[in-house]
Amino acid sequence: MNFFNKSIVALALIGASSCLMAKPTIAILATGGTIAGAGTSEIKSSYSAGAVTVDKLLAAVPAINDIATIKGEQISSIGSQEMNNKVWLKLSKRVNELLAQSDIDGVVITHGTDTMEETAYFLDLTVKSKKPVVLVGAMRSGTSMSADGPMNLLNAVNVVTNKDTAGKGVVVVMNDEIHSAREVTKVNTSSVNAFASPNAGKIGTVYYGDVKYLMQPTRKHTVNSEFDISKLEDLPRVDILFAHPEDTDSLVKAAVAGGAKGIIHAGMGNGNPFPTTEAALGEAVKKGVVVARSSRVPTGSTTLEGEVDDKKFGFIAVDSLNAQKARVLLMLGLTKTNDKAALQKMFLEY
Repeated sequence: MNFFNKSIVALALIGASSCLMAKPTIAILATGGTIAGAGTSEIKSSYSAGAVTVDKLLAAVPAINDIATIKGEQISSIGSQEMNNKVWLKLSKRVNELLAQSDIDGVVITHGTDTMEETAYFLDLTVKSKKPVVLVGAMRSGTSMSADGPMNLLNAVNVVTNKDTAGKGVVVVMNDEIHSAREVTKVNTSSVNAFASPNAGKIGTVYYGDVKYLMQPTRKHTVNSEFDISKLEDLPRVDILFAHPEDTDSLVKAAVAGGAKGIIHAGMGNGNPFPTTEAALGEAVKKGVVVARSSRVPTGSTTLEGEVDDKKFGFIAVDSLNAQKARVLLMLGLTKTNDKAALQKMFLEY
């Protein structure tokens, strides 16, 4: 066989190989939110969240079909301020079902930004796969001038198909940045630069689909998590109380009377309660309610045995989780145990 014929054969083999290299298959689960919002004017801030269905949402970003084979599915059509335990459980169970399939390579979830961090962390603790899971949203509705949703979605699909995303747990993609579910929080009410990870920093960037990772999440998540929601129909009630000077015991008493199994107290400074509230929280513990001290301060950790005598009152501390994520972890923790030592260990590991 001469050189020309060998070249023809080589090119044919390369072409056949390329045809066999199928695009990854990605499931996109829509829950609603601003990314699926629609308003009456492109220059007004008012809109209806979750008004756009998943098929129309995907049709607005046709370029994602060049990256992956896309399968869209509607989980809910709500603003994320309406997020609840039922949707969380439905979503987590569906993500686990999809990722268990050999023909699904990853999942993208479109979500409102108000509670995106909590949903991301809930999934980070309950998804049982190393396959990538990416949450994405928007700060401007699809009918707004300079809507950020389409680019965010394009970037999310690039992140979920990137080989380096696997094993990092659930991540959030917003405004060209990649954040781990545990660390990310919403830090601005209206700016497109609304998300940050104040204690740890973003784990990567994605610029017009170009993914670059900077660091690896270190806390336990996904396949290393002990939490199993496969048979759960609801979660224990955990309330968050926010501290302030001249605080009273009335909200603590109301939470206990209302059936709370746990209370996250967002205290002042290093999780410090007002004295009246401290005493009431101690009484709540005596009645079987788990009390975890968090802080209203946006960065840093809430530590054991500082100004508060945690041993005396029976409190636990949430480490570097903010109050809303501490609530997620305590709800899941209470599905397994009421033992305070075991729950405290969870806050140091997750």
